[in-house]
Amino acid sequence: MLDDVYNNKIIEFAANISHVGRLKNPSKSVTKVSRLCGSKVTVDIILSNNIVTEFAHEVKACALGQASSSIMAKNIIGSTVEELILVSEQMNKMLKENGPAPKGKWSDLGYLEPVKDYKSRHSSTMLTFEAVNEAVQNSD
Repeated sequence: MLDDVYNNKIIEFAANISHVGRLKNPSKSVTKVSRLCGSKVTVDIILSNNIVTEFAHEVKACALGQASSSIMAKNIIGSTVEELILVSEQMNKMLKENGPAPKGKWSDLGYLEPVKDYKSRHSSTMLTFEAVNEAVQNSD
């Protein structure tokens, strides 16, 4: 049932997004747009020694895109490039291959597990991960 996807925890995450806005001098900025639903996420990051030291984002997305962006913002500072790539892979497997939810500080992403049954919602849920991965893999 679609109500499982839009549960109270997802709504709570969507309503409490931190690090909203833009950085003045980011290492990298990336914008991703879902062709399916029009959701849009722009991320700004600053990396130092392979670790995210600053992060900001603008999120114009459905509650699922907002929730995944909120969880990203809550956990990204202090994360390594490798950790961010891994959590993105885990999310992709959770949604598309029935894999387990991420663990540790990323365990809140498990609240998005019901999205796996709604392929049309995968794109907006994964936008923040796609933008962050492109930013950390291609930063100067």
